[in-house]
Amino acid sequence: MAKKQLTGTIVSNKMQKTVVVNVERMKEHPKYKRKYKVHKKYKAHCQDGEFQAGDKVIIEECRPISKDKKWKIIKKV
Repeated sequence: MAKKQLTGTIVSNKMQKTVVVNVERMKEHPKYKRKYKVHKKYKAHCQDGEFQAGDKVIIEECRPISKDKKWKIIKKV
């Protein structure tokens, strides 16, 4: 089965080996058909501290690394 990949912006890199990525997607209202933005934050694993807040990155699903971390950073966009 293919692993999910999401694109988002790094919001915080204050933790060791962890960054918080904000993923934004468009959703459509079922009745009124109006589109609106939905935001969700994911904690992602990054081995080195090479990523800064504001960077656009691609994250990929992986095995659980900790209680909250189930994603890892693949590359910078």
